[in-house]
Amino acid sequence: MIRLIREIRPIRVIRVLFKVSLESIIMVFKAVAVDVDGTITFSDRSIDCRAVAALRILDIPVVIATGTVLCVARTVAKLLGTGGIVIAENGGVVEYGKVESDASHIKECNDALEILEKHFSLERLDDPEPRITEIGLRRNFDVEDARKLLSDAAVDIVDTGFAIHIKSKNINKGTGLKRIAQMMGIDARDFVAIGDSPNDIEMIKAAGLGVAVGNAHPDLKKVAGMVTKGKYGAGVEEALGELRRRGEII
Repeated sequence: MIRLIREIRPIRVIRVLFKVSLESIIMVFKAVAVDVDGTITFSDRSIDCRAVAALRILDIPVVIATGTVLCVARTVAKLLGTGGIVIAENGGVVEYGKVESDASHIKECNDALEILEKHFSLERLDDPEPRITEIGLRRNFDVEDARKLLSDAAVDIVDTGFAIHIKSKNINKGTGLKRIAQMMGIDARDFVAIGDSPNDIEMIKAAGLGVAVGNAHPDLKKVAGMVTKGKYGAGVEEALGELRRRGEII
């Protein structure tokens, strides 16, 4: 009996050590995706330099994820020095070495626009270049009334607080993040995603960790894994600083 106990004890020790090692594993994210308007900018769309500084010191890729057109997304990436990986037009256009776009649903968006033009005076936001996967409009009409008119349409109407987008229900920043991740050879769950607006919700859900800055829409805060006290760029700085402190990003 004594001999049997001596043989079992080493097995018990091994099991305990194995359990401790599993519990000590830390998730380390491989990339960051960050929205532009209202996240790294103030409400007047001026750049919050606190966000710029926090993003530039990262040793992992930073993806600019925006509802604006590709040339604007590229310009933002250039100014921030983030390497030029972008998600534009709310996921309809992505760029990582090459540009990919999904314009297969633009007819649905144009049909929806024609309906709305019968009821509202609309101003398209196609400057400095036309959108190819969605339609951007100035915020000068009632979004809820527009949604009622398009209740049977195969499109979403998203108000970001900076523009109103008519877009396919099948395209969003979440689908854009998944495609960019594939192009980069990683998974969407390897990302930290940071945003402020309802058009960031799918991206926040697709990422391994979703962050809502302090000024974010309540609907985004509900699905985020982290909500910062700081607003705009201060929130970006706060989130990245905390993740660096915890060893979850480098």
